[in-house]
Amino acid sequence: MNVLGIETSCDETSAAVVSDGRTILSNIVASQADLHALYGGVVPEVASRKHVENMIPTLQEALKTAHLSYQDIHAIAVTNRPGLLGALLIGVSAAKALAYVLKIPVICVNHLEGHVYSNILTEPSLTDAFPILILLVSGGHTQIIRMNGQGIYSIIGKTRDDAAGEAFDKGARLMGLPYPGGPNVDRLASSGNAKAVRFPRANLGDTLDFSFSGLKTSIRTFTAKDQGATRMEDVAASFQAAIVDVLVEKLKTAAERSGITTICIAGGVAANTGLQKAMRIMAINQGLRLVIPPIELCTDNAAMIAAAGYYRLQNNLADTLDFDTLANSPLG
Repeated sequence: MNVLGIETSCDETSAAVVSDGRTILSNIVASQADLHALYGGVVPEVASRKHVENMIPTLQEALKTAHLSYQDIHAIAVTNRPGLLGALLIGVSAAKALAYVLKIPVICVNHLEGHVYSNILTEPSLTDAFPILILLVSGGHTQIIRMNGQGIYSIIGKTRDDAAGEAFDKGARLMGLPYPGGPNVDRLASSGNAKAVRFPRANLGDTLDFSFSGLKTSIRTFTAKDQGATRMEDVAASFQAAIVDVLVEKLKTAAERSGITTICIAGGVAANTGLQKAMRIMAINQGLRLVIPPIELCTDNAAMIAAAGYYRLQNNLADTLDFDTLANSPLG
């Protein structure tokens, strides 16, 4: 079964074709990063207008790369929540129109569930390993998810204020780094001393929750006092370590408490090389199986949406054409 995925939740226009929920035939992403870099962050109205321009060419490129036509598509999966409403509406409108004309099923997918399925797309055997733990860490979300089966989730840890990706981006801005901040912090941190500056790690007692607002305050205070005296590489490495240490420790604790031995990371921050290295070391030391998607599946993409849509369709969860778009929506 060939599922066409469409993803427009933020500033990436993406279309992909995935066969049987596991084989990527195409995964096209039209990035707006250079455009939004002019403003230091994503401008919703600009993103929506760019999605309109990019949608048809991106769909055509996805089909061309897959060597298929619209008549070869059996279902359409589209992100309808959460995200920027204007941006979501562009993808949803395209999906509904195509599903209506082609007379094929349409499946609306939670963007967070798409990130979860980036791991299953990477390692299909995970469907035989439930329950598993997923650390979903992005610009808008930081949570530990226990996945007990297809579409069965429980959130066992979450951020109480800011997401890790937001902390990366705002910390980068305070360091004077360009947008997007997270990748630039990661690049500098690779040649820095992570022990040069002792940034705080939030202690939330005996919980699996996260908090990064205090870290943002700390980097603001430090940069104002330091005035560039400390090597930027060392500041970046120390700041990154303060985020990574907490993420790794919380997922480790979740695995210990639950007895679950398969762990995954997903979301844009999962592409961070410092986080990946620390997670691999922890997994080896704890005897855990770790799955990390390739970078192209960590960031927003339509292949993960198509994969999630395929499994929802297998569970008879196709939608009617009157489904809504939602700016906020929890997983599960």
